[in-house]
Amino acid sequence: MAPLSEHPDAPTLDAAEHPPAAGVDGAAPAPGAVAATSPPGDPASPASAEAPPGSRRASSGPRGRVVALTGAASFLGRNLIGILEEDPRIARVVAIDIKPPDTGGSKLRLHAVDLTAPASEERVAAVLAAEQVDTLVHLCFLSSPTPATAWAHELESVGTMHLLHGARQAGLRKLILWSQTILYGAHPTNPNFLTEKHPLRADADERFFADKMAAEREFNAFAARAKGTTVTILRTAPILGPTVQNYLTRFLARRLVMTMLGFDPLWQFIHEVDAIAAFKLAIDSDFPGTFNIVGDGVLPLSTIVRLAGRTPFPVLHSAAGPLVSALWAAHAAIAPPSFLRYLRYVCVADGEKAARVMGFRPMYTTREALLDYTNAQRLRDVRLLQETPA
Repeated sequence: MAPLSEHPDAPTLDAAEHPPAAGVDGAAPAPGAVAATSPPGDPASPASAEAPPGSRRASSGPRGRVVALTGAASFLGRNLIGILEEDPRIARVVAIDIKPPDTGGSKLRLHAVDLTAPASEERVAAVLAAEQVDTLVHLCFLSSPTPATAWAHELESVGTMHLLHGARQAGLRKLILWSQTILYGAHPTNPNFLTEKHPLRADADERFFADKMAAEREFNAFAARAKGTTVTILRTAPILGPTVQNYLTRFLARRLVMTMLGFDPLWQFIHEVDAIAAFKLAIDSDFPGTFNIVGDGVLPLSTIVRLAGRTPFPVLHSAAGPLVSALWAAHAAIAPPSFLRYLRYVCVADGEKAARVMGFRPMYTTREALLDYTNAQRLRDVRLLQETPA
């Protein structure tokens, strides 16, 4: 069995690898996605609690707030829309995507905008002004690598520039960006925990990383110029849970999981519920700056493979690169060779700033996020749980 080929029961390409879906992150809609974000204890509704010291509660205004989301049909977008629909302080939810989300209700306003189109910035500016948008959440990023690198660049890097040009014309009060902790890069010189002060050192030759790092730079430049706009960047650890789909869930779904002979790096996750809760917290209150959103604790890769009920497939790192390169070129691999560094070196982030400034406390630890995913995956393995097609 090819060690980095797709799971036998999974499709060769997911939705993120099909260029026509310019507003989608590639995760298939999950049944009951909204309900999945509100387990007992309602971790996805931090707005009901007191705002953390130093934060500023966003003003609702006489008619309520208007929140817009790009990538509204993505996993994060769908679930956030479901939560915002239930918030009485939100007057309207504006979806900016070419595909309608499946969680919208009476508050949803859908505007079909393709961020890869040259004229999209004028369209974005018109939508934001017409809808009187208060807060814009930018989620239009791929959750998994794609061989369609030119299109991905247009969507994530160029699309972010189009979006910010439109936002500048509209004079928004708040912007929130989804980023990821894997952008710190996996290096032998990394400390045990990376803070927001550490530079982003992921492989700049890999489009999946480079375009997201470019989007962060654009947002930071925007924040430096737009003094009246609160700009928040949330870097999530790899998202794991029973309903999310991305390169990580596909990696752990294989019966044979590639590892690197002689290496056992520490990994960390954020549960899908906690990731959604962090975005809701940033929408509800003002937290300018960049924040790592991570679950508590770390696990060695060997332990992750064992808890997932999979069999490790150790490979010499000198042989892994050519093998994965060939599989990726044949569209038979989950990720390109640049991801192999994460099988060798540590890349885990410190969530202290988010706890101290935002008051963010994850409900699930890294271990609990893994076990929640594993329980659902075991049902999928025996075909007792099926996904809703994208």
